[in-house]
Amino acid sequence: MIIGTRGSALALAQTETIESLLSEIRVSTTRKIITTTGDAFTDRPLHEVPGVGAFVRELDNRMFNGEIDIAVHSMKDLPTIRPEGLSISAVLKRDSPYDVLLTTDGSRMDELPEGAVLGTSSMRRRAQILRYRPDLNVQDLRGNINTRIRKLEEGLYDGILLAEAGLQRMGWEMDVEQLGSQFFCPSANQGTIAVVTPTGTEAEEATSRLDHQRTRIETEVERIVITDIEGGCIAPIGSFAHFINEDEISICCEVLALDGSEHIRIDEVIPVDRYQEFAKIIGRELVQMGGKELVQRAICQLESGNAYEMQD
Repeated sequence: MIIGTRGSALALAQTETIESLLSEIRVSTTRKIITTTGDAFTDRPLHEVPGVGAFVRELDNRMFNGEIDIAVHSMKDLPTIRPEGLSISAVLKRDSPYDVLLTTDGSRMDELPEGAVLGTSSMRRRAQILRYRPDLNVQDLRGNINTRIRKLEEGLYDGILLAEAGLQRMGWEMDVEQLGSQFFCPSANQGTIAVVTPTGTEAEEATSRLDHQRTRIETEVERIVITDIEGGCIAPIGSFAHFINEDEISICCEVLALDGSEHIRIDEVIPVDRYQEFAKIIGRELVQMGGKELVQRAICQLESGNAYEMQD
């Protein structure tokens, strides 16, 4: 079977994980590297990259064309609305869902001096930083994980925010500060690898054996909760669910203004046996509290090019 993947070091590490797991169940694979729109446009902030699913569309298209049988994704890159005919056949057991701060001198978030420059390509992380430390200077940071760390080492930033799962998958041990969900609620599905295949195929049947049921439920809750506010992957939205016991799931979700000056947040515990129903209720509550308006305002500011100027 042919596995399609982006060519970054992190994407290849994720693909190697899938290849290894499939090899264990005697499924042979070959690899096809595909450049996505998000990979091609590295000279601009992520919100300026055209279209929806910047890191996903090309792999979907290659699958529809029959060029690949399996696609490997960071699940947080997958839009909540997916094309008919493609299935998320497996959701692997989650790695760390949290963000981490990596600094040039080991400083923690509370220790950074006023005006310190932090880099991130995520509007969510940017808004959460400014909510927590409005005195910091947040600047755009694009590139793969190697490029981001190189830019930090070159002194272009005092610190950068990354997904801890990326460091784990690369096998890198670094002096980082893990940022908890109380102030830095992660993006929906952060830390999770998803496998996509055409529906009803041998590839779907084979890869479905890799599925981790608890992680699938958690990620589904996270996606349901934010569906109604229609923010896409660029808006400052966090959604994080995790099992706290066999019968209950904890969920935190929030929507922020780009400058962190406003936010709407819900923290709830819901029953596992009715998780879809309760996740939909929380999603409606988020809308009723003004979440959709905050998202629309953020998108308007991004489209007008004021995302970073408003901080100055």
